[in-house]
Amino acid sequence: MLVKNFSAISKKINTMNLNVTEEQVSRWRNHQGLIQDIMPDLTPDEREFLMTGTTREEWDEVFGGDK
Repeated sequence: MLVKNFSAISKKINTMNLNVTEEQVSRWRNHQGLIQDIMPDLTPDEREFLMTGTTREEWDEVFGGDK
């Protein structure tokens, strides 16, 4: 699923193709569970993107290295 999200860091709209369903995203956005439980197959970077719109590249540019 192609997901667009506003980046808290760059203030730009970023897009990422994620292996999630609309139902999973809806459950998470409606506070029906933790993101890691609802979408266990996502990487930490993909979960961060859903939560904050921040990509790995933006994170590394601002904070350097690993999260």
